[in-house]
Amino acid sequence: MIIEHIGLSEISGSLVVLDGVKDAAYEEIALLRLDNGTERSGRIVQIDGDRVVIQVFEGTRGVSLTNTRTVLTAHPMELPLSPEILGRIFDGAGRPIDGLGEVYPERMADINGSPINPVSRVYPRNYINTGISSIDCLATLIRGQKLPIFSGSGMKHNELAVQIVRQAKIADEEGDDFAVVFAAMGVKNDVADYFKRSFEESGVLGRVVMFLNMSNDPVIERILTPRCALTAAEYLAFEQGKHILVIMTDMTSYAEACREFSSSKGEIPGRKGYPGYLYSDLASLYERAGMIKGKRGSVTQLPILTMPNDDITNPVPDLTGYITEGQIVLSRMLDGNGVYPPVSVLPSLSRLMKDGIGEGCTRADHSALANQLFASYAKVMDARALASVIGEDELSDIDKKYIEFGKQFEARFIGQGPNENRSMEQTLNLGWQLLSLLPRSELDRVDDSLLEKYCHE
Repeated sequence: MIIEHIGLSEISGSLVVLDGVKDAAYEEIALLRLDNGTERSGRIVQIDGDRVVIQVFEGTRGVSLTNTRTVLTAHPMELPLSPEILGRIFDGAGRPIDGLGEVYPERMADINGSPINPVSRVYPRNYINTGISSIDCLATLIRGQKLPIFSGSGMKHNELAVQIVRQAKIADEEGDDFAVVFAAMGVKNDVADYFKRSFEESGVLGRVVMFLNMSNDPVIERILTPRCALTAAEYLAFEQGKHILVIMTDMTSYAEACREFSSSKGEIPGRKGYPGYLYSDLASLYERAGMIKGKRGSVTQLPILTMPNDDITNPVPDLTGYITEGQIVLSRMLDGNGVYPPVSVLPSLSRLMKDGIGEGCTRADHSALANQLFASYAKVMDARALASVIGEDELSDIDKKYIEFGKQFEARFIGQGPNENRSMEQTLNLGWQLLSLLPRSELDRVDDSLLEKYCHE
């Protein structure tokens, strides 16, 4: 029996309160029918006896306290799923916005997902080739990993996201089953158009599922966007057998939507006003990456977040770093010097990289080369710090060589064109070329046999 509740007890921001509701469930979807015949949807976010609080996705403007009719649907928010979602564009709540009509689903799935049993998880090993040297060589993305990109306002993270979507591929015979789920949260119309146009022009839109939540869309819808994207990714990976790369930008917009929602519920704020449960909320998204025993596909996450005031200790990057397996940090200084992509090598790392590179995966010299490049670039930073105090002319000969190595490393290895797609072989060979600028005595992280084979002075 469907019960229709007439009238509301209270309206507060995007929340409405309904009394006298029996057998309601947390996260249950409610439909609100207004006087003018329009319908809005919401979800139950709080239950206190027979009093429920409903979060209205489209906002409460024009909602009447006396005449609004509310019906509970007895199920959580669900996303229609079928193989035809590839190549489609949806809004933040999973509704098609590309003019190609509705999706005819094989099945409906709860967007909150279900936890992966830790025992059934497979340890990630095979790498994903992005074609970007600084990532492929020094912070290798492993299939099934979650590796965030920490950026700053106004930096080229959108361009980097597009380049990764365009170039990313799996380096084995299963490459045909590779696809991308792209979720954008709180983006402006021109940025959304840039994403769509770039994917169309490069011909990759057919293997991309896009979820776009605009900055003028309801803030509450932003909380749904990553959940819809991850539900689509899990379906394509674990039921269709595809290897899915999920790119979510910008997780800071998502966290701010959580903060606004938490504030409207009157919850006690945590650090910087974010809700105290932000860690577990982010973990509920990030932990949906991985590989499952007996399933052919995988879900790899590359969330992008802009650090407010470039502060890596802000709660959003801070908590993200605790949950994920490393991070790629973009540098404001490199960006200002015109280096693209402005990847800051020293604070960037991939904790799963060691198990997905080397002989049989990339190349036998990969690990030693990456270690030597890290060590040499750290000495570049020391030499630059010394030069800022005593002047470059007063440096020793070896420090001057490190300064020159640093310039070449940033210009040729970190820096590459937005359409330049380097193979792993090209990346590793370029790394050895740059190391040959330094004396052999300084290359103390690699074996002599590797030096003889790859390093030509």
